[in-house]
Amino acid sequence: MQEANAAQVDMNELHAKAGARVAGMTQNEAAYVTSGSAAGLVLCAAACITGGSPALMDKLPFTDGLKNEIVIHRFQRNHYDINIRQAGARLVEIGSHRQTHPWELEEAIGEKTAGVFYFPGRYAGKNILTLETIIEIAHERNVPVIVDAAAQLPPSSNLWRYTKEMGADAAIFSGGKSIGGPQNTGIILGKEEIIEACAMMGSPKYSIGQPMKAGRDDIVGLLAALEHYLDGGEAEQCAHNEKWCEFFMERTAGMKGLSPRIRRPNSLGQDLPEVVIEIDEEATGKSRDEIVDALWECEVRVQIGVTGDTGIFLSPDPLTDEDAEYLWGRFVEVVS
Repeated sequence: MQEANAAQVDMNELHAKAGARVAGMTQNEAAYVTSGSAAGLVLCAAACITGGSPALMDKLPFTDGLKNEIVIHRFQRNHYDINIRQAGARLVEIGSHRQTHPWELEEAIGEKTAGVFYFPGRYAGKNILTLETIIEIAHERNVPVIVDAAAQLPPSSNLWRYTKEMGADAAIFSGGKSIGGPQNTGIILGKEEIIEACAMMGSPKYSIGQPMKAGRDDIVGLLAALEHYLDGGEAEQCAHNEKWCEFFMERTAGMKGLSPRIRRPNSLGQDLPEVVIEIDEEATGKSRDEIVDALWECEVRVQIGVTGDTGIFLSPDPLTDEDAEYLWGRFVEVVS
């Protein structure tokens, strides 16, 4: 990244070369490196609305008279909605928190529909349509489907499963999570037509995505990280999580008032384990929230997840070995 930052290059050419390389590594038609997954949502929404037309791109985010409706499950509404609406899209909800029927998607798609967005992982459930059903219904009506898979690694096969195998038009991934690239990077993967439209509006183009800049060091750092992830990095990540979950389980099992179990997939919907521990307040003499607050007040802050009324969870994924040892030491001090 330091070497890339010192080099003077044509950014359009760097984006094109890097995108081609990422596409080749992930078995996709095309790819574009963004300044994070949220930027990918903005660009994909804009691509769906404009269809790659430079004249329409120049109008964004004002979309009156354009195909500006994005269909989304009501159950999947989340705090990233703003990034879809940032492009000028109007969200059209289908289904309920209990159930969604295919006819609801069919009815929602009309003359102003620009695309359908789908969020796998923790936002997926039995009460929404399957991605296969969504793609079938949308493509019968010539409507693109975008998958926000920001945290859906591992498995690395998801990099081509949603697009190449299932037929989604584009999938968005974070570069700074499991891939281990720069925190402010992301990737849009998928069909050449929609990726080209995203690139036409992304930095360094003077369009709606111009402020969402991925620097030359970011792009090269992401490339190096992705190469590593696909060449042994994923196996290292999985082994690291398994090792520390086993460690937490063994140590917790002998402690009074603590009931541990393995949860998989984890809270983000990733195919990784994490340890959920139920706290018995009578046995420990401390409530779950008191334990959480005490860890946060340590000299080096420790933040742990909360689940249910009395549970916490420990996720080894973002921790170095040194971090995990420190976390466990402070946890034992607080609980005992």
